[in-house]
Amino acid sequence: MLMSKLLGERFKEKPADAVSISHIFLLRGGYVRQVSNGIFSLLLPATRIKAKIEKIIREEMDKIEGQEVLFPVVLPAELWEESGRFESVGSELMRMKDRTGKPLVIGMTHEEAAVHLARTEAKSYQNYPFMIYQIQTKFRDEARSRGGLIRVREFTMKDAYSFHTTQDDLEQYYERCLQSYHKIFERIGIPEVICVKSDSGMMGGNVAHEFMLLTDIGEDTIIVCDSCDYKSNMEVAISKLDFTPTPAQEIKKVHTPNLKTIEEVANFLNVTPDKTMKATVFKVEGKDKPLIVFLRGDLQVNEAKVQKITRAPITPFDDYENTDIKFGFIGPMDLDLDKIDVLYDMSVENEQNLVCGACEEDYHLTGLNVKRDLNVKEFYDLSKVNEGQACACCNSGKLQFKRGVEVGNIFQLGTKYSKSMDMTYIDVDGKAKTPIMGCYGIGVGRSLACAIEAHHDDYGPIWPFNIAPWHIHICVLKSKKQDMNKIGMDIYNVLNDEYEVILDDRDVGAGFQFADADLLGVPIRIVVGEKNLKNAQVEIMTRDKSIKKLVNIEDIEKEIADIVSKL
Repeated sequence: MLMSKLLGERFKEKPADAVSISHIFLLRGGYVRQVSNGIFSLLLPATRIKAKIEKIIREEMDKIEGQEVLFPVVLPAELWEESGRFESVGSELMRMKDRTGKPLVIGMTHEEAAVHLARTEAKSYQNYPFMIYQIQTKFRDEARSRGGLIRVREFTMKDAYSFHTTQDDLEQYYERCLQSYHKIFERIGIPEVICVKSDSGMMGGNVAHEFMLLTDIGEDTIIVCDSCDYKSNMEVAISKLDFTPTPAQEIKKVHTPNLKTIEEVANFLNVTPDKTMKATVFKVEGKDKPLIVFLRGDLQVNEAKVQKITRAPITPFDDYENTDIKFGFIGPMDLDLDKIDVLYDMSVENEQNLVCGACEEDYHLTGLNVKRDLNVKEFYDLSKVNEGQACACCNSGKLQFKRGVEVGNIFQLGTKYSKSMDMTYIDVDGKAKTPIMGCYGIGVGRSLACAIEAHHDDYGPIWPFNIAPWHIHICVLKSKKQDMNKIGMDIYNVLNDEYEVILDDRDVGAGFQFADADLLGVPIRIVVGEKNLKNAQVEIMTRDKSIKKLVNIEDIEKEIADIVSKL
């Protein structure tokens, strides 16, 4: 490739609307151009990187018996109605109608399409297990796209779907996929990606993991232990709660006029927030009764954990006019359980001297003994972890909060989609049974952006060799004394048969060439300059500055091969 022919301007200035490092360099380096909010066109350097990422993904998916397919981008709404997601998914799903009035959706994920295909082709147990995957354009109408390719509306994704006859078989294949993902990110050049336990969210299923790049630009909160390998996202993170037992006391009602918050009540009664009981009220979709979650006063409700119990979306309760609940004074005593549902967090299970609301305006109770005073049949893990809490896995480490960008995810879906869409196969016993599914996704554009987030300096990306747009960048410095372009072109022709090479043949200064070379981030740079050519030498350096040397022109092939082997 010749720089004089490369479409795309590169520039010094930081784009006004770019915040993340990857977004800044993708715009400055001529990789992408925004078409609309969260929608981008990709230029040649980006398409070359994208193709290499896709090639690595294909190779690793094929190694675990994946079969590549291609689903439609536009799908009939009836498939999503079968699964129940046409109504349950919010405005992120793009709904429309064709000219006949038939409702359609633009695929943001393809579980329904996978089941639709598989149920026509895999009707016998002899067809199982199998995995199908695609690399496809998807559209998700994000409320706030940001970060360039990190959070977009239109994106390229690898999504795979496995089908099994037993849970054990799914779990074994799930582990193979998990290991394959580690290998994919290592080959892409971002081994910094970590695997964390996660919530399955709208995808459904019971077991899920996310692959996250830890970076300050990330929107997700990742919980890691400073002593062991425990890693989780906030939705499912657990901790070992500090517990300071206090002597049991009689329960008493105390006048607390206009004191509604945990802090106000704790200060008034001279106790710490962890010796109070907090009540948080939710509206559960599809239910008339409000839901009250009780937990220790120093903790916050984890809504994802609550939704695991309710099996329905929840929102903060705000129908104040049609309830008798005494907000600010809610307690577990004297609740009308015909009108209210209640859940208790594990944090209050062993408490025997708590302050709580009295279900009466301007009054609280002291001395609440949970086991003595309440008939609680089950306690649940419903609270968010706090930074600095003890790790529940090793008991010695402390939990730390990190920021991360999700680049991949895997789910054990179970029968959520196969059952709702009436997919069956005939088992060895002659009976119709429902297959069990797994789901495995990787964001191609996000992987590209994360490679920049993980590997860059102040001047541009430092592309990992496996996905770099080109392997070698030749900068030809101009001279009035000799034809530098001819020498540069000779080197280009020698190397171009074995490597991917870009040659800067433009009539511009050295500073301009080097700035553009930094923005293109090619791993190896050869500088052809008048001074070194006096000794029949050129300068070779790596973009990460780990190697810099003068080499004889006749030794270029050997030196490049040596550097490539190291990279």
